[in-house]
Amino acid sequence: MTDASLRIERFADRVVATLDRPAVRNAIDQALIDALHALCTELEEDPRILILTGAGGIFASGADIAQLRARRAEDALAGINTHAFRRIRRLPMPVIAAIDGYALGGGAELAYAADLRLGTPRTRIGNPETGLGILAAAGATWRLPQIVGEARATELLLTGRVLDAQDALAWGMLGSVHEPEELLPAAHALADRIAQNDPLATRATKTALLAPADRHPEIELELQAELFESPEKHRRMTAFLERRKNR
Repeated sequence: MTDASLRIERFADRVVATLDRPAVRNAIDQALIDALHALCTELEEDPRILILTGAGGIFASGADIAQLRARRAEDALAGINTHAFRRIRRLPMPVIAAIDGYALGGGAELAYAADLRLGTPRTRIGNPETGLGILAAAGATWRLPQIVGEARATELLLTGRVLDAQDALAWGMLGSVHEPEELLPAAHALADRIAQNDPLATRATKTALLAPADRHPEIELELQAELFESPEKHRRMTAFLERRKNR
């Protein structure tokens, strides 16, 4: 199925969503936000791994400046991008961002909302919002410190510096770098590894990772209690013991 701005490929265990607004380098406008909300609704009801990527050698060049320029205080308070990216972050199954080319401003914040990020030598990622008279208000100020540390996040957000692929890799913003033609296969290989595991255990692990500090360790114990009663836990552990016995 195809949306005007988001191309979606559906598989049994994953969905690939491709930002596709070539005329504006995949800038994030209201239509794209609406499409992302619709996709989140689908994946909240039918959890699968999500691979996010961009068409034409660009992930997302940022928010649509033409729309952004016209927005006023009430639009800022509505959190148009913020709420969509938060839903992506909170999806039950992991989200992988496959980033080729530019991921700037809102495009970077969309990437930060993913659980895992892969790039190419062409990747350029950062938040130049202060140069446009605004701040990065769709997740960068709290997600970026979790990814690269407070000092580095502060430098990036206050200077508007854009990282190249090697710096993004060294800083931990990217997990790996691949040639452009290998980026999507690498994302699928990562999804394959995740899909080999028990989906319920994967969902529980993501829930624990996203839990606030004051919920630990209780949240892990509650989730583990559920998993201990799961038939899949018994099946997988029995299979493990059988393999070890037959070595």
